[in-house]
Amino acid sequence: MAQQRPAGQRGRGGRLGGLAPLGAHDPQWIGDYRLLGRLGEGGMGRVFLARSDRGRTVAVKLVRAELAHEEEFRARFRREVRAARKVGGEWTAPVLDADTEAETPWVATGYIAGPSLQQAVGGHGPLPERTVRILAAGLARALHSVHAAGIIHRDLKPSNVLLTLDGPRVIDFGIARALEGVGVSGVTQTGSAVGSPGFMAPEQVRGEPLTPACDVFCLGSVLVYAATGRQPFGTETTLPHAMMYRIAEEEPDLTALPEGLHDLVTACLAKDPARRPAPEELVARAEAGPDAAGSGEDEPWLPGALIARLGRHAVELLEAENPQDGAVPATAVRPHGTSATAPATVAPPAGPSPARRRRKGRALLAAAVLVLAGAGTATGYALLGGSDGSAAATEQGATSRPSAPGGIPADYLGIWSTTVGDSTVDVRRFTLVQGKPGETVLRMQATGPTYDCRFAATLESVGPPVRLGPSTVVSGPPDTCRPGSRSTLELIAGQLRRTFDDAGGLAPLLYAKKG
Repeated sequence: MAQQRPAGQRGRGGRLGGLAPLGAHDPQWIGDYRLLGRLGEGGMGRVFLARSDRGRTVAVKLVRAELAHEEEFRARFRREVRAARKVGGEWTAPVLDADTEAETPWVATGYIAGPSLQQAVGGHGPLPERTVRILAAGLARALHSVHAAGIIHRDLKPSNVLLTLDGPRVIDFGIARALEGVGVSGVTQTGSAVGSPGFMAPEQVRGEPLTPACDVFCLGSVLVYAATGRQPFGTETTLPHAMMYRIAEEEPDLTALPEGLHDLVTACLAKDPARRPAPEELVARAEAGPDAAGSGEDEPWLPGALIARLGRHAVELLEAENPQDGAVPATAVRPHGTSATAPATVAPPAGPSPARRRRKGRALLAAAVLVLAGAGTATGYALLGGSDGSAAATEQGATSRPSAPGGIPADYLGIWSTTVGDSTVDVRRFTLVQGKPGETVLRMQATGPTYDCRFAATLESVGPPVRLGPSTVVSGPPDTCRPGSRSTLELIAGQLRRTFDDAGGLAPLLYAKKG
C-alpha cells in the first residue's frame, strides 16, 4: 500500500528517498505518529516519514483534502486498505495502521530505507543482468502476494520498487484502484483505469477490464528500464498519448536489452494478457539464469555503489530524529489524522526517553556500519538478521559436510527464511556466515504487521549441529524485541531447524534456503 514515494526526487538530494522538512501547512502528528519530514507527494496525497511513540519508523500517506470529500474515493480507499492488510510475504511494505474514517484519511506502512529503482538507475545507470534476474524473481513474488490478496497493483513502475539488501520491495499496491473514476486534477486517467504512461498495459490504455496479467506486462517494462535505463515504448520526452499508442499497437524497443533477458521480458510484454506468464512461472524463469536463484553466499545481489548508498540511508535515518523530542503541551491537537475514536484535543504521547533514543541510535548506527563494511561480501546481508523469538526444546544433532576443518558446514551457510505458524506476514529471515567461536555469525530480521526486530548471535561451536550463543537485539523497540536464549541449528532434508534452549513450550521453526 502506501510507502515513501521516491519519485519525489525533485532536487532533494536523494536523502532518505527525498526527505524534505515539514512545510508550514503540514501536520506535526497523524494519528499516533509524529512526523519527521516529507518524503514526497503524488496524485493521492502527501507521504511523510514518521515515528510511533514505540519508536517504529513508518511512512504515512495523508490523502488530499479534495479526495477526502469524494464519497466514491473514500469507499474505494476503505476497501483497498482492508484488502492491503491481507497482503503477506517479505517482498512488500506491510500496512501497519490506517484511519479511513478520519476527516482526512491516512494509511501507515513499514518504512523501507532504500532507494527506488528509479533513483538507483537514474543515479548509477542500468543494473547488471544477474541483478535484474534477481529483481525479476523478487518482483514476481511480490505480485504473487498482492494477487493472492485479491488486489491488482495497476501502477507497478520504477518509483514503486524499493531496493534493500535482501531484495526488492513493492509499494503502493491498491492505490491506483482507489483513484479510479475520481476526477481530480493531476491524476492520470485513461478510460476507467489509472496508471503511469510508459508503464501501463495495453488493456489499461484501452480502458478494458483488468486482470492480474496487467501487472505482469508492467513488470516487463520495469525490467527493461532496470537493464537499459530506458522505457520500452518511448522516452521521458515522449508525449503520453504517443506512449500509450505504442503500448497498445507497437512492439517494444529491446535493442539495448541483454540477450539473456530477452525471452523473460518478451513473455511479460505479450499484447494478449492470456499469453503472459503467471508470477510463479516468472520466478522459475528468472531463477533459471546463472547465479539468479538467490543472492549467493559470497556476493550481494546489488552493485557495490548501491550497497554503499543503502548504508548512507541507514545513517541518515539517525539524522531524521526531531531534536525537539519530549512532552507536548496538553492543548496540542493532532490535525487531519486524528483517530475517529480519539478526542481531538488529546495531547500526543511524549517521544522516546533520551536513554531509549540513544539505544535506538546506537543500534541503527551499528547497522549502517555493517552495511558499509560488508559492501561486496555476504556480510552486506548481515544487517537483515535477528532472533526469531520462537523458543523450543533442544533437538538432537545431524550430520553435514564441513566446508573446511573447524568451520561451519557449507550447507548451513547462506540466507534462510520462514513464516510463523499459519501466518503469511510474520516473517523470520536470517543470514549465517562463516566464523570462529565467539564471532557474530548469524543476523536476523523478524517482521510482522506491527513490528520489525533485528538480532545477532555469536558462534559457540561449529558442529554439526551448529550451536549459537544467546541472541541480542540490534534494533527495534525493547518492549517488543527481546533477546533469545542459546540455540541449535540442525540441517534436516535441506531445511534448517532452529531450536532454542529455553523452549517456553513453542515448537522450532524450519527455514528454507533463499540464497
